[in-house]
Amino acid sequence: MIQLTFTEEEREVLFDILENDIAELRMEISDTHRKEYREMLKHREALMKSIQHKLEQAAEKITA
Repeated sequence: MIQLTFTEEEREVLFDILENDIAELRMEISDTHRKEYREMLKHREALMKSIQHKLEQAAEKITA
């Protein structure tokens, strides 16, 4: 397991980047006709959402 340490500002920026990229990815998924490519994009979206969730959990631990 890899452990990274971010400042609150860095965490917020990373969260925002992920949020924007996920939104763009959703548009790309809807415009994609090749099934294999769409599935790869959906997998990437799931990974990005997982990272975003972990960032949220880390923020909750800090504020608790």
